[in-house]
Parts: sequence; structure tokens; C-alpha cells
Amino acid sequence: MSAHTGGPARSSSEEPVGEVTPPTKSPARAGRGRPGGPMGGMGMPTEKAMNFTGSLKRFAGYLRIERMRVVVVTVLAVVSVTLSVLGPKLLGNATNIIFEGVIGRQLPAGSTQAEAVAGLRAQGNDTFADLVSGMTVTPGQGLDTTALRNVLFGVIAVYVGSFLFGWLQGRFTAVVVQNTVLRLRAEVESKINRLPLGYFDKQQRGEVLSRVTNDIDNVAQTLQQTLSQLVTSLLTIIGVLAMMFWISPLLAVVALITVPLSVLVTAMIAKRSQPQFIKQWAATGTINAHIEEMYSGHALVKVFGHQQSAIDTFEQENAGLYESSFKAQFISGIIQPAMGFIANLNYVIVAVVGGLRVASGTMTLGDVQAFIQYSRQFTQPITQVASMMNLLQSGVASVERVFDLLDADEQTPDPAEPARVETVQGRVAFEHVKFSYSPDVPLITDLSIVAEPGQTVAIVGPTGAGKTTLVNLIMRFYEVDGGRITLDGVDTSTMTRDALRSSIGMVLQDTWLFKGTIADNIRYGATGEVSEERLLEAATATHVDSFVRTLPDGYETVLDDEGGSVSAGEKQLLTIARAFLADPPILILDEATSSVDTRTEVLVQKAMNALRQGRTSFVIAHRLSTIRDADVILVMEDGDIVEQGSHDELLASGGAYARLYQSQFAGAED
Repeated sequence: MSAHTGGPARSSSEEPVGEVTPPTKSPARAGRGRPGGPMGGMGMPTEKAMNFTGSLKRFAGYLRIERMRVVVVTVLAVVSVTLSVLGPKLLGNATNIIFEGVIGRQLPAGSTQAEAVAGLRAQGNDTFADLVSGMTVTPGQGLDTTALRNVLFGVIAVYVGSFLFGWLQGRFTAVVVQNTVLRLRAEVESKINRLPLGYFDKQQRGEVLSRVTNDIDNVAQTLQQTLSQLVTSLLTIIGVLAMMFWISPLLAVVALITVPLSVLVTAMIAKRSQPQFIKQWAATGTINAHIEEMYSGHALVKVFGHQQSAIDTFEQENAGLYESSFKAQFISGIIQPAMGFIANLNYVIVAVVGGLRVASGTMTLGDVQAFIQYSRQFTQPITQVASMMNLLQSGVASVERVFDLLDADEQTPDPAEPARVETVQGRVAFEHVKFSYSPDVPLITDLSIVAEPGQTVAIVGPTGAGKTTLVNLIMRFYEVDGGRITLDGVDTSTMTRDALRSSIGMVLQDTWLFKGTIADNIRYGATGEVSEERLLEAATATHVDSFVRTLPDGYETVLDDEGGSVSAGEKQLLTIARAFLADPPILILDEATSSVDTRTEVLVQKAMNALRQGRTSFVIAHRLSTIRDADVILVMEDGDIVEQGSHDELLASGGAYARLYQSQFAGAED
């Protein structure tokens, strides 16, 4: 928002007593029991089934910009996996060299391998003869150390190369992931700035924060692990399968028997764990919302003695999170041991069949050893893919929550060719304006008022009359349902929001300070460079200078985001100084002196009177003594103007204003 403000525009859920609010008012109740909303009541999942495939495809679209890096990641993964897959075969050759050396020593020197085999058969040792016939040995010769050394050096080179290419793959993967998540976060931030105020009225702040922080972090973690491991695992499955068929088609078929069983088990478990992950992340948003509410309203919770109630609610929601998290992790965690059990069955079958084939001379011991390693490598990536289903389901559940935010209805876009007011004079007119927060609950039905340049327009009325709603419509926090609002004769709906709000300064009763120095907080509403003289002038005029100079660091005193080092009244003065420095042509003062003491209020009123000179001012007030000098006082009831005039005129008429005035100043005496 580009308006010069003394504090951020509060939503109707944060309005003071006496202001019109939409149907969902209290942040503590926002979302509870609502059938609508992206995630239903209190952030819990709706009954609609999660679109796992659709969400996955949509998120894959975020990787298109990184497609060249993804190609590089894939190529590096292919090279790394190829080298890794060659390792067991080379180690099998080393085993063969050692085993052939051991067997060769047991055969008579000087004979050929065929003669040695014939001799063994003549002795009736057919099993040993079959074993020797399936090998390449030189009778009487021991271990060939040169050949063994060359093979081992080759194995080392292969594994080192696999590591280096795998390291490069990981580095490129990190770049892809962080760039993708960077764009996703930027899109979410941009989306939040385009959402209407009504969206935040219906959402708990903790729930929105959970989607922006926790869910996006979970998406990043999921993408980081799946993008690298998934590609590597799939390539490993393909490479290992090819090597297994090359070594022994029979053993390969035997090993593949367990694959359908693995897929079936994984699918069955994943089907049961996915709903639990949806509940887990929804419950995470719920408990974050509760914690945020209890923390921001900590003092109020203590004042009304609701500590135990807050603890009970937390324990209830924490128990719900525990239950959904436990079920999600436990059910999905079954995948790993189940796959391990199937892998062990596969290992036993391969070992038995392979041993028999070695004994029969149809396979070498090194090939059996390599095949067993390959069978382990084959089941390991399948297990990894199955385990990643756990992470993938959690990540997709989070990304859907982020997409819910991105798909929320946005505020109407600014016109393509916006109208402009070159020099704002400050004439604001409501022409037959209609507005309601809910279609079935009309609020403003036909409102027409005019605030001339330089006038001070005070707005008073009982609770729910529509005073703050009037201000929200001027600022275009909400769009009118009928009629129009003009600024110097220009329909504000034809202007950009930035252009409109840059001409308006606001001071709200809800003060807002960010973490920074007092000087930075005062400069917040101003555009361009602010000289020290202008800063001191604004601070002096609003009586900020007197208390700031008592602080050890003066204007360089650092405030936290709650402004804890200054009092409530001093925070109010800082927001008034902020609007004073901004020097806008239109002022909106919503109970701007509600947090200051009586003496300070008199001083601030003088400063505000000086500030209002030559500016159109809208003043919402409950203390009627503060608006006696207003040019026009509007009395609102049920969204309509029931009276208007000066203070004296309205008192003389004896109408609604007179009753409000008497209730304030005569009530105590009566």
C-alpha cells in the first residue's frame, strides 16, 4: 500500500468497538465452522479429494524456466550412475582373479585346464570339475597380482568419478531448487499484495503465515530431495537392470519377481497415508494460528484470566496435530521395513540360485557376487522411491495449500488507462453509494455526501453504524456495490490504487511500528529523502520531540516490531508524526488520539488542527469533545447519514447527535 499511513489499514476484523464489521469479525473465530474457504473451517481439509497428479503437474511447470539446468542435472546423473553401476562388475572381476588363483594352486602344474578337468572327472570329483570348467585358470599358477591391481585401480577410478559427477549433480540441483522456490515465494508475496482486504478478514493470520513459511519450506525440502534422488534412483534401476540381464537373464527374472509385490505394497500404504498428510499440514496451520493469536494477545489473555483456556485449546489442537502426524509418519514409515523385508527375500533367492549355478559351472563366483550387489542396488532405489512417496505426499499436500492461496480471488485490477488527478485539491464525493460485506446483509444502501477541499468532516455514530466502512471505501480497501466515489470529480475506481492512496494519509487507533529506529518509523510515510529539519519539525509539532530526547539514543533508539520500549500514547504520537511528515492533501484520522492522556490530547489536538489546515480531513471520533470545531459532522446510523451540520446546529436540533452528546457528558451526572 502506498498511502501515507500512521499505521497499516486494519481489516474489519480489527476494528474498534463501534465500527462496522463483516460477518466474520474476530480473528479467534475466523474460519471456525465455515463451510467455505480454501481449507474449510479452522484450516482443516475439505472433503474434496486432493488432486495429487494435477498439483504435481502444475508445480512441474515452475521447473520449465530451469529446464536447461535440469538437463545438466540429468546428464550428470546418467554419468554418475553409469560409473556407479560399473563398480560391482569390476569388483566381480577382482573376485574372479582371486578365486581363480586359489583354485589354480590346487591343480597340477604343467597341465592345461582341460586336462585338469578331465583328471578330476576321472577321480570321480565331478562337482569340482564342473566348478573348474566354468573358470579361466592356469593349473599350478597362484594369484595374478598385476591383473588384480589393475582391476582395483579401475574400481577406484570409477567410484571417484561417480562421486565427482554426483557432487556436481547435487550442486546444480540446489541451484534449480532454490531458484524455483525463490520464484514461488515471490509469486506468493506478489499475490498477497493483490488480495483484497476481505480475504484476510476471513483467514487467520497464523494460517496464512503457515502457508507462506512452513508449507513453502516443506515444498523446498521435498523438491531438493526428490529432484536429485528420484532421477538417480530411476537411472540406477535402469542401469542395474541392464547389468543383471547381461550377467544372468535367469537370475534377473528371479529378482524381478519381487518388483510387482514391492509396487503393490507401496501403493497400498501410500493410499492410506496421503489423507493423513493433508490433515497433518492443515493441523499445523491451525496450531500456528492459535499460537500467533495467543502471542499477539498475550496481555489480554492474562488480563481476563484465560491462560488455562488458551492452554487447553493448545493441548487439544496439539493433540490433533500429534494424531495426524503420528498416523501419517507411522503409516508411510511402514514402507521402508516392508521394502526391506521384500529385498531380503530377493537376496536369499538370488544367493541360493546363484550358488547352485556356480557349483554347476554355468556362472563364475565373481558374477554371482556382482549380481548380489546389483540385486541390492536394484532394491535400494526402489526402496528410496517408495520412501520418497512419504516425502512427496507431504510436499504435494503443502504445495496444494500454497496453490489455494495463489488461486484466491484477487482485487479488481487497476484500469489499463487510469485516470489521473494532476494536483489533488481534496474534494471527495459519495454519489448514491451502496455497499455490504455480505450480499444478504445490506449495510450502506444510498449514501451521498460531499467533503469540500480544506473541510474537516467528522463522522460519529453508534456501534456498527459504518464509520470505518466509509473510510475503507475511500481508500478502496473494498469496492462499492453501487454508485461511485470521486476525488476532485474523478471516479476513484478509474484511478490506480497507488495514485489514490498516495494522496491520503491515515492515522489509526491501532498503532503499528516496525523494527527500526524512531527516525525510520517517522520517515516511513514520506516519499524521497527527508531532511533532518523536516523530521524535527514534524516531531516537534506532534510533541514527539519532547519524549524522544529523554531516551538514551534519541531518534536512533531502536524499536522492536511491537514498540515495546515506548508507551501506548507515545506510539500513537509517533504515528501522528508519521502522517504529519507525509504532508498529504487528504487526512483520515480514525480515533487518532484514543491512546493519549488528556493533557497530551489537548496538545495533539492543536497539532492536528495545524495539520488539517488546507487539507480535507475525515475524523472518526467517539469522544465528541474532539470534533467540536469540525466544519461538518456526519451522524451515521445503520450505514446511512441521519444528520449533518456543525456542532452547535446539531445540538440545537435535539436529534441523534444531541442524544450521543448527552449520553457522554450527562450520563455520569445522571
